[in-house]
Amino acid sequence: MSLPLHLRSYREKSKDELSRDFFNAPSQSSLPGPSDPPSVVKLRERPYKNGQEELQGMDINAVISVEGKEEVYAGRLSLLPPFLCFISLDRKSCRCTIPLYTIRRVERLNSRAGVFALSLATWHGMRIILQLTSLLPTAEHFAILLRDALKSQLSAMKQLKPFLPSMYSEYLLSSPVSTAAGVQSTSDHLLLGTELGEKQTTTAVAHDGEGDLRGPGGEGKGIYQRGLGEHFGFPGDARKMRERSKMKLWREYFMIHGRNLTLLRYPPFQRLLQVGLPSRLRGELWEVMSGSVYLRFSNPETYGLLLSQNAGKQSQSTDEIEKDLNRSLPEYKAYQAEEGLARLRRVLVAYSFRNPELGYCQALNIVVAGLLIYMSEEQAFWLLEVLCDRILPGYYSPSMEGTLLDQRVFESLVHRCLPMIQEHFVSVDVQISVASLPWFLSLYINSMPLIFAFRIVDCVLAMGVKVLFQIGLAVLKINGEALLEVTDDGMFINLMRSYFATIGDSAHPDHPDPRVRAITNFQELLVVAFREFNVITDDTITAERRRLRAIISDEIEKFSKRAAVRNLKNIGRFNKEQIGIIYDHYFSAICSPEAGPSTYTGNALPGDQFDQPRIQVDAQGRVETRIDHRTFRVFLSQLATWAREETVTTNAFIQRTDRRVADHELIDRLFFAWDSQNQGTLSLQDVVLGLDRVMTAGLMESIEWFFELHDKDKDGYLTKDEVIQLSESLLFIFRNEPGDIYLAAVSKFILNAYDFGDATAPEGSVDEKVPINGDKETASGARERSNSSAGPHNLPYLNLATFRMVVLADELLENFFASDLTASFQLEQTGDEDYHQAHQRSEGLLGGLMNLVVTNENKNRLNRLADGFGAALGKHAEWRKPSLSKTSDQTISPSQSTDLRARESLLTPAQQAGQFQRQRSHSAVSTTSTKTVDSTETATPDEKRSLAQVEARYREESEMVKAAQEAVMHRPNFAIDAIGDSDDEGEPEGDDEGVMDEVEAFLKAHGADDEGLKGEQKKVANDLLTAEPMGKKKPTGDLVDL
Repeated sequence: MSLPLHLRSYREKSKDELSRDFFNAPSQSSLPGPSDPPSVVKLRERPYKNGQEELQGMDINAVISVEGKEEVYAGRLSLLPPFLCFISLDRKSCRCTIPLYTIRRVERLNSRAGVFALSLATWHGMRIILQLTSLLPTAEHFAILLRDALKSQLSAMKQLKPFLPSMYSEYLLSSPVSTAAGVQSTSDHLLLGTELGEKQTTTAVAHDGEGDLRGPGGEGKGIYQRGLGEHFGFPGDARKMRERSKMKLWREYFMIHGRNLTLLRYPPFQRLLQVGLPSRLRGELWEVMSGSVYLRFSNPETYGLLLSQNAGKQSQSTDEIEKDLNRSLPEYKAYQAEEGLARLRRVLVAYSFRNPELGYCQALNIVVAGLLIYMSEEQAFWLLEVLCDRILPGYYSPSMEGTLLDQRVFESLVHRCLPMIQEHFVSVDVQISVASLPWFLSLYINSMPLIFAFRIVDCVLAMGVKVLFQIGLAVLKINGEALLEVTDDGMFINLMRSYFATIGDSAHPDHPDPRVRAITNFQELLVVAFREFNVITDDTITAERRRLRAIISDEIEKFSKRAAVRNLKNIGRFNKEQIGIIYDHYFSAICSPEAGPSTYTGNALPGDQFDQPRIQVDAQGRVETRIDHRTFRVFLSQLATWAREETVTTNAFIQRTDRRVADHELIDRLFFAWDSQNQGTLSLQDVVLGLDRVMTAGLMESIEWFFELHDKDKDGYLTKDEVIQLSESLLFIFRNEPGDIYLAAVSKFILNAYDFGDATAPEGSVDEKVPINGDKETASGARERSNSSAGPHNLPYLNLATFRMVVLADELLENFFASDLTASFQLEQTGDEDYHQAHQRSEGLLGGLMNLVVTNENKNRLNRLADGFGAALGKHAEWRKPSLSKTSDQTISPSQSTDLRARESLLTPAQQAGQFQRQRSHSAVSTTSTKTVDSTETATPDEKRSLAQVEARYREESEMVKAAQEAVMHRPNFAIDAIGDSDDEGEPEGDDEGVMDEVEAFLKAHGADDEGLKGEQKKVANDLLTAEPMGKKKPTGDLVDL
């Protein structure tokens, strides 16, 4: 199974990343260059080529004005290559994200003294004046950075011309709305894709070769990206939703404020947004507001490659996708036909292969099914990536930590804003999450009629995830009185269903004023959400997430640990507590910085291409966490005392122990011996079985597995080279032991090995030996004699039985294999209980100062300073801890050392002949392991109760998530979603004002719009609109004149 590794590697976003998220601008590393080959893998950090440097960004105060607009706004201008972004001081009146490849000319204007102004000409002919209101050196430095960034985008500009026709707004502005005589054209594209448009164009297309004005291609039809709604119709009645009036208003907005990639958000944008987007423009505006259009522009071939390279492949995700296809908005006509289901299948399958760690999660089908009504497959694919990565991070991951975290945040906000409802729900044991989880997972698409749910999606993509919380709080507040009568979860869910079923009805049906009666429940919901809960900001959500993230992460890790232990098929002779400790060390090693990036170089699997390389996906699509050789060394150093170097340092002030990972061929041999599947990586099951054999072995078992570890070809014999390698392994284990007795034991081992080996080796492995004097023989002499008289060193030489005789010929080696070797593997608690809460960074002024002071770098500096003082005072000393002696006691007294030397007599084979026949008993499991288990089993009742509560809480939340996912799949049918079938030929004239009246009626909740600068500042900005560029003007080409 896959372990939640990303929870340990989570870090708070940097200032640059937060700025890019606010402006929906992808990072430089996530955008391939025009010359880069297309990539289907998901890389969060793209390495830069040789000689290629990351472009520098910068923020500066500025004033923006647009030719044709009276408003002038002061704010903050940000260069976030390859984007130029602006936000007004009130952070809502004016906002824009302009890709640098859409800027055709930049010129410095000849303005009055002290004013540094730039004129920007965009691809769509819009002229923007930027007045940099900083010191002259700062403004000039910004201009230099802007110039360099613009030059780097010249190649990308060449791709702009073939890309823009995929945007509907290009087709909208290229076709006149009416004829010269003022009579509406017979092929009014403003109604294409609606029932009215279909009726209106029935006769007009009779002569057309393709027979369908909504299809791609053909003269005058455009080649823009199309959603399913263009063919199957959009939800709702086009006349009642005043689609044509909205489209005209948007067309007027585009003519002044730019469109698609060069769109500026002025106050009318917010008004038009919250009254509802036109169906035919919704898909384009979704990708522009979310920033997914930049990914689609930079990766034109990725989606097609994903489909072609993975055609016909099966995985666990594809199987789950097939099960849920027919449960994806089945009431919509497109998903009753193969065309709609095929589109949905392709998008979900492509994303499952692009992001194999996530794969597929229930509720994704509902979200994507909604997107495809208004967007093409490629548009929906890139918007899905933005949703999963940035807007709703962790919502659809295997552990669903994002969903669980935001539910805790929502409960916290309910407690703060609606305390009476929260207290009542606690008293009757009703969980708010039983209803709110499906809201968040499906972006309300599965809870309310589609025409209203998509208006909420409009606001989420334009204003951020805070809208989900504001709408949820407004729903609870509006139904507050009824909620105080709820006594169980069933009543709560039924009440919410009843409310959403009538959300299109009048909020005040009995009011005498017809204008008040015209206000619907949905309009009232928006008023309450954006007026009464406008205190819920992005900063509020971020702060609550930061506060609760550690708690959620610890609960997820504890649950994952229990699940991983429970799913092991074989735990050997370990108990569950010992398995839990092994899991902790396994998980800790993976998350350790010493493990570094994965070094696995086996067959390429989809999972290896993700940014978490230890997550692998097998041929069946099952996700599993495995460790490579480098991580295994870290893991073994946490268990085996001889697999690490521990240096004890004392000075005049402190005593500390520094630990680092050891490196030797013996560790490599263990790794490959435990890799039973020959994958080059180890699973948790592999590690458990390997440790089981090592830690529970007796004398004979230890001798056997140590012999097999060095028998490379597994023929039951060690060659002479392998005998030497085995002796080197023993020397590695004994390297830090006190005295020379271990070195002497290894020397005697080599001597005995060659003596017994020559006598028992297979025929042909050695030549006939010349008799020697055994009393004068030495290990080096035996080695030289063997080299000169024996055959090649790669021939079978020493079998297991002979190896046993050699080991048992030495009392020290016998004791080592009988007890010391198994005792050197110690199962100690990692101290990672509630890891995230223990390592949570402190908040506030004092906490911030502590975070700055208490760092690993400062600790190292303090240690070096203390060592320097200790050395100056003559009290500095360092020594290495022994590997075997400390398994029983941390220090060795002189008396113990004397006893050890007296016990370790080196016996000759003749003296040991009588001992070869003695009966041997298996040694017990490591004393340290037993102590660890005992300490675990003797946990206090309060600790056990605490763990049980955490597990119960997370299990309850997990079950709730599963129930919510299942609830998302069962969406009620709403009559209001039916595609309009009105016989009316059109909307009444002058209805455009009615649309804006509706906006003004219920969107004053945001307060008066900022009218921008006035007086002298506005006059200066207006003068710049007519100012001439500095220097001589170049006649042709796309210029960068600063």
